[in-house]
Amino acid sequence: MSLSLNQWTTRRWSVAEAVDGCVRHGLEAIGLWREKVAEQGLAESVKLVRAAGLRVSSLCRGGFLTAGGLPGEEGRTAFARALEDNRRAIDEAAELSAACLVMVVGGLPGVRPGEALPAGGFTRDLAGAREQVAEALAELAPYAGERGVKLALEPLHPIYCPDRAVLSTLGQALELSLPYPQEQVGVVVDTFHVWWDPRLFEDVARAGRRIASYQVCDYLHPLPEDVLLGRGMMGDGVIDFRPITQAVLAAGYAGDVEVEIFNADVWAADPDEVVATMRARYEDVVLAAP
Repeated sequence: MSLSLNQWTTRRWSVAEAVDGCVRHGLEAIGLWREKVAEQGLAESVKLVRAAGLRVSSLCRGGFLTAGGLPGEEGRTAFARALEDNRRAIDEAAELSAACLVMVVGGLPGVRPGEALPAGGFTRDLAGAREQVAEALAELAPYAGERGVKLALEPLHPIYCPDRAVLSTLGQALELSLPYPQEQVGVVVDTFHVWWDPRLFEDVARAGRRIASYQVCDYLHPLPEDVLLGRGMMGDGVIDFRPITQAVLAAGYAGDVEVEIFNADVWAADPDEVVATMRARYEDVVLAAP
């Protein structure tokens, strides 16, 4: 495995700055975000990455497929828009030769990330939302396969189930992936989201080569008021990384290991210092010897 910088860890950096930072710090791969790629320009981003000799370990993110669960015309329109946006994301991932397109599948229909519940216009139908994800995947997986892109379903910690991901466990994501060739649909193992799961090691072994991305960061305690920013540098929280890393390796994963951190203090720090710390913690914490 090789270390990759997920671009959101150094959020202030543009694609050009992040690519340059990876080269300076001796990294071989970068995980890109669509917003940053759009700011830089897709063609320019492709040019920068290739000129630097970097791999794109992932493109984040596709998904948010559940709005189609709203009733009537509103739901049908939302579903069509979601499919259209995800096809664009797949095309972008293909242009970047990304190892996978990370799919954050969406929360309850009508519930917006980080916002208070609307007075109306949302549903509590969790099972229906999960069915909507499966329906969208049936549309998108063949499209991705034709373009050589692997969709990587990312389960998120249950605290994000209402507004970001109705898939909360690796097992749930894996079950959705199984009807498709592993070249088309895989899963993400993100330590922040899955460290707590009592079935984690069983499901990692079951996933095998369907593991499309291994992302690492720590789970801080106590969590900040904005729980989205509760990710910390490895070693600053409660996760025991060594057994998870060993399980992912034993499952056959040989891809890059992305460090993806959402944290206000990390974002405010000097990005070069963040990457230097990231490299040291990767060696000392993520790859820690028994």
